[in-house]
Amino acid sequence: MKRSKKMIILVVSLAVLLAATFALTMYEEKQEEIKTSDAVVLEIPKESVTAVSWKIADGDLAFHKEENDWIYDNDEGFPVDKDKIENILSNFESFGVSFVIENVQDYSQYGLKNPEGTITLTTEKQTYELKLGDFSKMDEQRYVDIGDGNVYLVSEDPADYMETALSNMILHDEIPDYENAAELQFAGKEEYKITYTEDTSYSYSEEDVYFTEKDGKKVPLDPDTVTTYLDTMKSLSLSNFVTYNATEDDLKSFGLEEPELSITVNYTYTDEEEQEIKDAYVLHIGQNQEELEEAKKAEEKEEEEIPEVTKYVRIGDSQIVYELDDASYDILAAASYDDLRHKEVFWADSDLMTQIDITLEGEEHILTSKLEKDKGDEEDGKTRIWYYNEEEIEMADVRTDLKALLADSFTDEKDDQKEEISLTVYLDHETFSQVKIELYRYDGTFCLAVVDGESVSLVERSAVMELVEAVQTIVLN
Repeated sequence: MKRSKKMIILVVSLAVLLAATFALTMYEEKQEEIKTSDAVVLEIPKESVTAVSWKIADGDLAFHKEENDWIYDNDEGFPVDKDKIENILSNFESFGVSFVIENVQDYSQYGLKNPEGTITLTTEKQTYELKLGDFSKMDEQRYVDIGDGNVYLVSEDPADYMETALSNMILHDEIPDYENAAELQFAGKEEYKITYTEDTSYSYSEEDVYFTEKDGKKVPLDPDTVTTYLDTMKSLSLSNFVTYNATEDDLKSFGLEEPELSITVNYTYTDEEEQEIKDAYVLHIGQNQEELEEAKKAEEKEEEEIPEVTKYVRIGDSQIVYELDDASYDILAAASYDDLRHKEVFWADSDLMTQIDITLEGEEHILTSKLEKDKGDEEDGKTRIWYYNEEEIEMADVRTDLKALLADSFTDEKDDQKEEISLTVYLDHETFSQVKIELYRYDGTFCLAVVDGESVSLVERSAVMELVEAVQTIVLN
């Protein structure tokens, strides 16, 4: 009897427990309801925000607004990129969700009791705090708590809006996107200027548009080399900064107190109203002085490994100093006249040549040409035909080998060796009617090139011999 009574009590207790559990489940389901939603739960105009901060992963950043500028809370000297702040804030002007969980009882199941991150937005009227929880297992959407008693699922993770590194919030210097560089002015280890002009009276090549002054007259520079120089300046990556608030000691250490080289670019651009505007900017380059000294000592000792030297670049009087990659430094540091001038001994367009007088081994030879109408060409097209002793010749090798005479180095040494070959090239040009090129043996490796009576450069003797052989092929046939 007693045993039956106990069994009845146990059955009744179990029934009560099951009923209670079912009731609690029904209650919680009633309390926490998941609904799809396309609601906008936050509408915070970005211009109303006076402060913003976030703690996400390793990022713990805070900024406040003073008048129209944004200030980094931990360092007022940090140059904040206003656009980046405003881009972040724009995401909360209409913050929408995809699901809503109402009447939340247990925030921990969504990772919101100890959230992975928080975002705080402050206006004059209210402070908003967004807590970022776990991701849903089904669709990898973020759980978010905005403090209104609900939990939301959002398809776009707010953490993706925020930057975790302070360096990503810096207002970097910018190099102007100019159309034409009217002038380059060098100061430091080089002291001269380059001007842009399309007036070809200073050169026999219409492609020459960059000139400098040498011994009182305008001389051309290699347009491709100068263009590469300018393109390197325009495409510098100003992102890897070493300091955003350079002190005098910093500038001295970086070789920027008295820069190794300063380049001032005077340029023009067209504004939104189609007006041509003139402007200028200055770029300074330098090297780490301590590392440079160590490298010099290693070179003097002829050590196998020379320590690397860090290079730097600074725009104008900016307090930001950036690290400069070696390739860009090598191009920018090569700013002398000899670095930027033509390497070719002769660079005129082949179509300008009308006659070549050649002296080879004491013999004189004259190559002449005529413009002759192309056969079957109804539009009166003409081709320049070359002759030697009134017989038609092929000039391709001579033209190619003449253009292949490149400076290994520039020199003003006088010729005192045997002449290998000399050529007087006549041109169809108003200003430059002829150019005289004399090539003298210098040693077993090089020849001295003399142009219009002035020593210019040392060129490889093998290249000169190629030209000699091309001429001999014509005159000895």
